[in-house]
Amino acid sequence: MSTPIEPVAPKTYADFAPNDAPPPRDVNPDNPPWNVWGGTGLWLASVALMIVCQALFLVPYLVRQGVSAKDLGEFSTTNPMAVFLQVVSLIPAHLLTLGVAWLIVTRIGKRPFFASLGWEWAGPFTFWRSAGLAVFLLLVGMGVIYLEGNPETPLDKVINSSRATAIAAACLATFTAPLVEEVVYRGVLYSALQRAIGAAWAVVIVLALFALVHVPQYITSLGVIFTILMLSTILTLIRARTGKLLPCFVIHLVFNGIQSLFIVASPYLQRFAPQAPQAPPPDPALALLWLARLAGSQF
Repeated sequence: MSTPIEPVAPKTYADFAPNDAPPPRDVNPDNPPWNVWGGTGLWLASVALMIVCQALFLVPYLVRQGVSAKDLGEFSTTNPMAVFLQVVSLIPAHLLTLGVAWLIVTRIGKRPFFASLGWEWAGPFTFWRSAGLAVFLLLVGMGVIYLEGNPETPLDKVINSSRATAIAAACLATFTAPLVEEVVYRGVLYSALQRAIGAAWAVVIVLALFALVHVPQYITSLGVIFTILMLSTILTLIRARTGKLLPCFVIHLVFNGIQSLFIVASPYLQRFAPQAPQAPPPDPALALLWLARLAGSQF
């Protein structure tokens, strides 16, 4: 009589994992392993790193040029090389901020980074719909700025200080700012706040902190302030409603990327419109030049 063959149980995680390895946890962006202190600490670190990196880049140049303390403010905002160094310094600041975010989110490599932040598409927010929404928001912002008059902002002076600074600003606005800001504001900070105090208050606080950092760059233009706050509000609400961060990143990327294209193309557009007025006129070439002034709003 043959012995019956007993069924073999399927292998589980425990069969392959080391004896001391913890079982994997479900990844839920709305229930992160970091707390409010972690989210707030990352935001403070992002601001501090920008200040420190700008000082590290700028101070040696100031010393070399022999700039006195009383001339420091004017020199750092009017000298083309000084302005360029301050803009370029944001690149390492952004990279270091991402490094700090990685440490907080992954607990030094123990958890997945992007999955923990909700780096997925959400229902109707596919790539093309997200990109279309970005274009729509940009057009709304253009209309508001047109009606408001679009006076020159402090950031306009930075971008117009030199061609090298304009290119650097365009690169920052496209390649690092959307990723860093989405990870900091709507990834780490929002996730911790909404679990602690609820989604409504989390949205309010994220918007307030975003405004605190960005509004001083555009203090002379209510239209630009409205546009960047409108964008931040929509992105935060999408994150709150869907629990996903990827659509927010794509909207932010396309919104900034279109403007950056006009920064890069503006010298060529000037051949067709050498004297661009403050408000966008009917001529499409002049309108493109006007749009370039809005660019760089998120770096």
